[in-house]
Amino acid sequence: MEMPIPDPAVLARKSRVQERLSAVLPADAVISDEAETRAYECDALTAYKCPPMLVVLPASTGEVSDVLRICHEEGVPVVPRGSGTSLAGGALPTADCVILGVARMNDVLETDYANRIIRVQTGRTNLSVTGAVEENGFFYAPDPSSQLACAIAGNIAMNSGGAHCLKYGVTTNNLMGVTMVAMTGEVIEIGGAHMDSGGLDLLGLVCGSEGQLGVVTEATLRILPKPEGARPVLMGFDDNEVAGACVSDIIKAGVLPVAIEFMDRPCIEATEAFAHAGYPMCEALLIVEVEGSEAEIDHQLSLIMEIARRHNPVELRESKSADESARIWLGRKSAFGAMGQINDYMCLDGTIPVSSLPFVLKRIGEMSDEFGLKVGNVFHAGDGNMHPLILFDANKPGDLELCEAFGAEILKLCVEAGGCLTGEHGVGIEKRDLMTYQYEPADLEAQMAVKDVFDPQWLLNPAKVFPLSVSDARRGVTPVAAE
Repeated sequence: MEMPIPDPAVLARKSRVQERLSAVLPADAVISDEAETRAYECDALTAYKCPPMLVVLPASTGEVSDVLRICHEEGVPVVPRGSGTSLAGGALPTADCVILGVARMNDVLETDYANRIIRVQTGRTNLSVTGAVEENGFFYAPDPSSQLACAIAGNIAMNSGGAHCLKYGVTTNNLMGVTMVAMTGEVIEIGGAHMDSGGLDLLGLVCGSEGQLGVVTEATLRILPKPEGARPVLMGFDDNEVAGACVSDIIKAGVLPVAIEFMDRPCIEATEAFAHAGYPMCEALLIVEVEGSEAEIDHQLSLIMEIARRHNPVELRESKSADESARIWLGRKSAFGAMGQINDYMCLDGTIPVSSLPFVLKRIGEMSDEFGLKVGNVFHAGDGNMHPLILFDANKPGDLELCEAFGAEILKLCVEAGGCLTGEHGVGIEKRDLMTYQYEPADLEAQMAVKDVFDPQWLLNPAKVFPLSVSDARRGVTPVAAE
């Protein structure tokens, strides 16, 4: 994986930059000791690491503005960081960069139940947004698997979703407005408390921009009343393709569950050993959840279970209690951790049309044999957001490279099937060099022209999203292989 060669001139200015940053931040908010900066050398894509030049931990929009202004004046790259849970290397540092972490920016600034909004600093974790409003009967809908740890800043950067995005949408569907600081230090307000703002949709542009345009410090989020009730049903099948066909038929029938989750045998076996959720030992498992009144739930589940029976499930289990519902979801929520207990793995994030699920699952199985690497499938089946987990041995020479090659072929398959490279993890560095597979040169040029407007010097989050082959000329740098 190539990254830009550190700029010797920037490294030579480290002491001056540190002194200037220390003048506008508390003493403990500027970290320069190498032993401490190593804590920020990677995110959840741990295959690649690079200690940053400095780390800063501002606590307000004003402090972020001061940091960016100084770094802009000094020509220092800045890598924004939420909680470091990115699976695509979205917060991977360069050796000449300043990491700007928002972890200390975690306050609730305003709650307006009448208008169903909450305004928070973006270092606040996803789950704690719901925690701030649940006593009053509300919740925040996007629920990525890392919701206990991931920050709203990262959710906005990657346009994160989660298991329940089938009904409620991803971050962009639940984001009303942001305060963003440009690389120059200018503070920009975009959107607000109302659904529609006049002019161009800059909020839609910022959400999912992966820290390329600015640093989002505050966010106005939509909160929703908790549903009257919810109930999952567990379905087991003896074939992946049959399970995929069942998902496709549920969607085609016009039923809108709140979630449809898929797990295959490798994930089921690992999860059972780890979480003991009581899953059947079958080839594929679906969790389908609906919500509403008891009558609405009964009606929707009767339709869904009728569709499932046409596919001859080996198990069809409707939850009868809150405890049983929790057990059904326990395994799915534990899947990534369970797989990590048995192997190193790389988690992918391609999306496909739901109707293509049977074909894509079959092809992934064939590719697994071709590459000689096992793969577990666990993903948001309702909207076609796949998360294949490719198992490899990080201590075996060449295995990581083989895994990456396998992953690239899966992502290309997603594009060929009519989908795209990423659904919610973002491009980062992981999929950066595949962007030319999905986009024509003119498409990439148009996207880079937008970055030119917000960040003419290309100092924000370098080496992410855009292939170095098309972005280096804008920064005037030379690539080097990352460790």
